[in-house]
Amino acid sequence: MEKIEVLKLIKDNLLEIIPELAGTEIDTYISLVELGANSVDRGELITITLEKLNLNLPRIQFVSAQTIDELADLIIDKTK
Repeated sequence: MEKIEVLKLIKDNLLEIIPELAGTEIDTYISLVELGANSVDRGELITITLEKLNLNLPRIQFVSAQTIDELADLIIDKTK
């Protein structure tokens, strides 16, 4: 699994959850909170991303991720 693909998927999923971000540059190193994602949004982002990757992993393993980049790294790490 390539990190660039996971990053794109997470960004696309984030746009589904927070459509107000459409048309803006989404920096993968900015915190999800700064991007406007509350705790419910973050949980939904994790769930949707794992589902689209066909991964059956506990969501709790990913709650420490504060940025898109951190979430991508955790997902890749957990699938090795």
